[in-house]
Amino acid sequence: MQAFRRAFVICTAFFLTAGMVAAACSPERVTLSGSGGQSFFNIEIADTPAERSQGLMFRESLPVSSGMLFVYERPQRVSFWMKNTLIPLDMIFVNETGVVEHVHENAIPGDLTPIPGGDNILVVLEINGGLARQLGIGPGTKLRHEVFDPAIAAWPC
Repeated sequence: MQAFRRAFVICTAFFLTAGMVAAACSPERVTLSGSGGQSFFNIEIADTPAERSQGLMFRESLPVSSGMLFVYERPQRVSFWMKNTLIPLDMIFVNETGVVEHVHENAIPGDLTPIPGGDNILVVLEINGGLARQLGIGPGTKLRHEVFDPAIAAWPC
């Protein structure tokens, strides 16, 4: 009887943990894990050319735990600028496996200087300026979201 109870507890713990892991991924949220621990952001997704072109332009504020995830059809060289953007942003450039390649901190509002993100970038996460450093987000940090192919994702959903 005790063996049965122990097996039941182990199975219950496994299914609860699996359910929590599955629940952690949603289209409206990204989770990052790196040297600073784990952090998450509620996101808007920009996955069409028109949405990516608009981005966070003309917004006067962005809640601290929010951001915008720019998603491309395939990994590519990307570059951003701050035209018509009113708030400083950190830009987190991520490859197709969900690993951060480059972080540009505190992009200057209104600046038209191109901000290169590198080659083979699949997504870019924009968050409030200064947060990446505060949270320890840098190259090598893993970003978790359902947009990444689970077969190659460094931290799959």
